[in-house]
Amino acid sequence: MTVEASLADTPRHVRITTTATGAAVKVDGTDISNALAAYSIEQRAGQPPMVALRLTPAGTLALDGIAHVVVAEPGGLDAATFLASVDPAALHRAALSRDDLDGSPTELTTAVLRQLLEWTTGART
Repeated sequence: MTVEASLADTPRHVRITTTATGAAVKVDGTDISNALAAYSIEQRAGQPPMVALRLTPAGTLALDGIAHVVVAEPGGLDAATFLASVDPAALHRAALSRDDLDGSPTELTTAVLRQLLEWTTGART
């Protein structure tokens, strides 16, 4: 599955209502709950949340329209989809504000890679 960059780049209105046994998920007012196997939410300070939607194996989804939404391959968000959804300015700010910058010639590249790793795994590197 290929995700167009505009889908990930354009913030969409997302409403998720959870219950003890599941959730109702609406994107731009359209209920997509039956097409989902799972979803995850990630938010960084100063940025809208990113919602990753994992479709059921036979699921299809048409999205029309305040989170960044990424439709992930079954089994996880693939690297190309994730990288297409990254806001370069937000990545730059996050990398430069890390507390593990070391002054080495490769510190910015190292910080960017560590930040991307942190965003994909949720772990502090």
